[in-house]
Amino acid sequence: MDDTGMLEEAYERLHRTGPEFEGWLSNHGPMAVESMVRRGRARDVHRWLDAYMDRLEELPSGTWTITDGGWREALGDGRRLGDWLSFFETELKRQPWRAVLETWWPRLLPGIAAGATHGVIRTGHAVRELLSHEDEMRLAELGQALGYWAARWQTVAATATPSGTADPAGALAGVPRVPDQNQGINHRLAQLAGTAGWEGSLAALRPAADAEQARERLAELANAATLRYLAHAHGNPVMLVHSATAPTAVLRTLPALPTSLWGPSLAAAWAASAAVIAAYGPAEPAPREDLPAAPEREEAFDRAVRHGDEHAIKFADTALDVYDRTGDPDALAAVIRAVDSIAPL
Repeated sequence: MDDTGMLEEAYERLHRTGPEFEGWLSNHGPMAVESMVRRGRARDVHRWLDAYMDRLEELPSGTWTITDGGWREALGDGRRLGDWLSFFETELKRQPWRAVLETWWPRLLPGIAAGATHGVIRTGHAVRELLSHEDEMRLAELGQALGYWAARWQTVAATATPSGTADPAGALAGVPRVPDQNQGINHRLAQLAGTAGWEGSLAALRPAADAEQARERLAELANAATLRYLAHAHGNPVMLVHSATAPTAVLRTLPALPTSLWGPSLAAAWAASAAVIAAYGPAEPAPREDLPAAPEREEAFDRAVRHGDEHAIKFADTALDVYDRTGDPDALAAVIRAVDSIAPL
């Protein structure tokens, strides 16, 4: 079986399960297996799923229909998760997927924090596949990703438009930590509006002059967040992964969107990445001498797959993109930091 068929089989297994389990935990299965197939590890997909899927729950059913005129009331209502999944399943049968994405991306983008940014991340993985190959299973995956995002839609508080002079690395370095880094992500994000320096740090990023510059700045943001992870992962090695994977997901989606949406996409991705840093970043970076050395490029992803944790696999996928853009070996070393810091599957 070729890699395309392997991914279709994996999606078929996963689409019997819901986007969440054990409360608010996100089902990472579709994102992890897409990364594995994309990176040439299709042979490991079913073995990995056999170990991962025992924790997942059944696909939720809908209760009442979301209409074109009533979607705003249902946005961000987790009780309507089954309704949103049904809605996008229908929409993607009625219209071309690019048309659905063009309509819903600007509606969903302000709620980029949805599911601790997993709504947009899952969407980015789905779009990357559809840009390569369109079929029923990949369309279904996009529908589940968008439905999950809509049901858990959540804004980042006190968002300011980038208007400063800092590059992404410098702007991330200036993001303040929330006062109370305890409890879950909702408790932490709720503090952003009252955190001293938060709005100023968001405004510090240098704005993009046009769509192409927005794309370049998004790539720079993904680069900076990935490289920053190497020395800062001890703040929370799982959650800080998303400071890099969320802007990467937005970057991967841009080719399917009108260029008029690229600027707003940068602003939202920047706010999401900064929010994760504020919520989970440590007070001080780890000493350089305590950090791992960089492996060979292919070994980095192999190590993540052997480790098995879904966050490590997704982060390795992002880190390889960063290494290919920058040639910086710290991107590969960051993968080893994740593998060493996160509990294996």
